[in-house]
Amino acid sequence: MFHSNMRIDGNALWADLMDTARFGGTPKGGIRRLTLTPEDKQVREWFASTCESLGCTITVDTMGNMFARRPGLDNSLPPITMGSHLDTQPTGGKFDGILGVLGGLAVLRALQEAGHTTRHPIELINWTNEEGSRFTPPMMCSGVFAGIFTEQEVLDKRDRAGARFGDELVSIGYRGEEICGDHPIAAYFELHIEQGPILEVKDRVIGAVSGVQGMRWYEVTVKGKDAHAGSTPMPMRHDALLATSRMVVALSEIALGHAPGAVGTVGLIENRPNSNNVVPGETFFTVDIRHPDDTVVATMEREFMDRFHSIAEAGGVTLEIVSIWDAPAVHFDTRCVEMVADSARQMGYDPLSIVSGPGHDAAYLARVAPTAMIFVPCRDGLSHNEEESITESEAEAGANVLLGAVLRADSTL
Repeated sequence: MFHSNMRIDGNALWADLMDTARFGGTPKGGIRRLTLTPEDKQVREWFASTCESLGCTITVDTMGNMFARRPGLDNSLPPITMGSHLDTQPTGGKFDGILGVLGGLAVLRALQEAGHTTRHPIELINWTNEEGSRFTPPMMCSGVFAGIFTEQEVLDKRDRAGARFGDELVSIGYRGEEICGDHPIAAYFELHIEQGPILEVKDRVIGAVSGVQGMRWYEVTVKGKDAHAGSTPMPMRHDALLATSRMVVALSEIALGHAPGAVGTVGLIENRPNSNNVVPGETFFTVDIRHPDDTVVATMEREFMDRFHSIAEAGGVTLEIVSIWDAPAVHFDTRCVEMVADSARQMGYDPLSIVSGPGHDAAYLARVAPTAMIFVPCRDGLSHNEEESITESEAEAGANVLLGAVLRADSTL
């Protein structure tokens, strides 16, 4: 049976969050810790040494995913696992991803301090390249673990500067020997900030996440013709940036047409040659569309492609759209979701059933193991931003619910 009175040390969890913020810390109080950079190596080494100090052993697989294992009474059983990621966006905050790792660390610390040995081994996982900000798409290495991507295709990915993923993984010393995916899991729980406003608006501390909405990513190239800005008449221009601006507006209109569940985003644009007196001859940009219903995502895709092609034709430019990521909607294991909800209620919280807007490693883990997530609020729903903020009590609440869910899984699975 689980120990109903066991609690995590909220002060120690908060101290860990503030301490790890120095790895890639920015002047504005955020974090720039891109995957497979020196800053990523630093936080990985902190993570490994801290877990080892709590009696864990560390293994690393061929994609750099890290597993901190605390033995159980029956080590032939597959582990109950927790995890998230340590990498950030270029202008990331202190809590996205790392809260799930350090919340799991707080669980390990609570078990150690209580002298409690679980039936299953307990493992804490750091997944490589969840963000997808340096190497696209996101969640690549949990994706390899779950069989979504092949190891080789991810190793061969390159960032915008041309650096190869596999080479960068070796350069920081984290290409391990265990074959990615060759690692049994009994259940997986991921604690995360909501990255949206719903919990805060509804005045709830805990979200019991039932699943993740469907999402698709695209890379778009628009080609017109470079021309002198002073001597090329407006009717004779083939302005790639002008056409692109109309496509950005069209995407927003399409998402609004499928509100409230739909979102559409252009998050990256490159304008070429990017000179103040040259009509832009080429642009490159990304498209991100999401909705909890996969049929709506498919409809949005058809609509934006039709609109984009019409805009390109009217503007005298050519268009190339490449689909780079398709993540269907995910429904988490009902037993694990209920373990989260039960744990929250035992702690005195009224859990809100919620669907995740962002993608998470848990979305891929759900394909190979019973999985659930725990959300806590973030101020104004702000994330992927240096001003991202939560309270110490919210972090502590989420980690305690994680502890309760893990102990329930250990006693019932």
